[in-house]
Amino acid sequence: MADDIRELAGVQVLVCDPDGPPIVTEQDALDLVGAAFLGVEVVAVPASRLDPRFFSLGTRFAGDVMQKFVNYRLRLVVVGDISAHLAASSALRALVQESNRGGHVWFVPDLDALDARLAAPA
Repeated sequence: MADDIRELAGVQVLVCDPDGPPIVTEQDALDLVGAAFLGVEVVAVPASRLDPRFFSLGTRFAGDVMQKFVNYRLRLVVVGDISAHLAASSALRALVQESNRGGHVWFVPDLDALDARLAAPA
């Protein structure tokens, strides 16, 4: 499956292929931002495509990637099971909890959860 645009809860979402190229640099993140200029509001990235440094907050890679999306007014959604990463880092747990309270970056277990989140009243 290639990256494709889907409508979830009335919102255009770029759903990234789990088997697509890994996101290991800021340029990789910007490439997704560029792909989102096809008219989407949300980019849903499988957690498996993110370099492990994303989940190690000391590297600052997560912050750099998330900032790219915020700068371009796109929502970034990390989709998938990140429980092993959460178990290893209280800082990551705090980031996920805080991010999920906001409107720019979310962490969800699957696309059904993203659909429900998008459908929920603001």
